[in-house]
Amino acid sequence: MSTTSKTTPGTDPGKQPKADGGDQDLGAAGSQLSTAPAEETPNLPSLGVIGWARWFWRQLTSMRVALILLLLVSLGAIPGSLIPQDGIDAMKVEEFRQNHDILAPVYDKLGLFHVYSSVWFSAIYILLFVSLIGCIVPRTWQFVGQLRGRPPRAPRRLDRLPAYTTWRTDAEPEEVR
Repeated sequence: MSTTSKTTPGTDPGKQPKADGGDQDLGAAGSQLSTAPAEETPNLPSLGVIGWARWFWRQLTSMRVALILLLLVSLGAIPGSLIPQDGIDAMKVEEFRQNHDILAPVYDKLGLFHVYSSVWFSAIYILLFVSLIGCIVPRTWQFVGQLRGRPPRAPRRLDRLPAYTTWRTDAEPEEVR
């Protein structure tokens, strides 16, 4: 049986044909091999209100967002410990307002004289609580199921464990204790 080669003279049969249309034309298959991005924009469905609510809930209940919110609570508590607070020492707040004519109105607008009762700090820790509840409650049922399950069996071959050791003695039990 004879085999015929479909290579042109002067080309190596092991090499791939050029995609730029040099020696051989790839035709319709060559257009599918292109790595250029498609020029058409994808036709994505709209999420709608329920879709956006579901997306927001998934984002809020992720552990990453919970950690970010915990970081924001800790960063938000810094001004509460450095700047005098209205509820704790009103005299120091008045003294601060008299000594800092430019800075005091800015602190008032940002709510830095009452950080722990401000809207922005309350929003952060309420989101943190909702996020933690959303992270913990669904996983709780998995843990309860594991608690009700049977414990794993003890290994059959203890001599394979790295901390396994045995020793024998002729001494009496009271003497060994």
